[in-house]
Amino acid sequence: MKKSKTPPLPPTLPVLIDVIERRIYLIHDHKVMLDSDLADLYQVPTKSLNLAVRRNLDRFPVDFMFQLTKEEAGALRFQIETSNKGRGGRRYLPYAFTQEGVAMLSRILNT
Repeated sequence: MKKSKTPPLPPTLPVLIDVIERRIYLIHDHKVMLDSDLADLYQVPTKSLNLAVRRNLDRFPVDFMFQLTKEEAGALRFQIETSNKGRGGRRYLPYAFTQEGVAMLSRILNT
C-alpha cells in the first residue's frame, strides 16, 4: 500500500488580529473588507484579485460581495489612506467582501 504524497503547505505569514480588525468596515449594516485591503493581506495586486473575482462572479452572490457607490467610497476616503484620482488613485469603485465573500475569495486565490 503506497502512501499518498500530499503537497507541502505553502508558507504562511502570521497576521496580527489588530491588523485585520483595522481593515473591517461597517457598510450596509455588514462588516466588510475592501478589495485593496484583502489584496494586501493575500499579497497580490488588487487588479489580480479583482480579475479572479470577475472570472468567478457566479461564486459571489450579493450577500458575499458588493461594489461601493461613489458616495460610500468618498466617505471612506476620510477613514483610510487613499490617493486622489489622477495621482495614481483607483480608477474603479472598490468592492466590499462580507465574511462569506472573504472565505470564497481565499478559495479562488488558492490560499
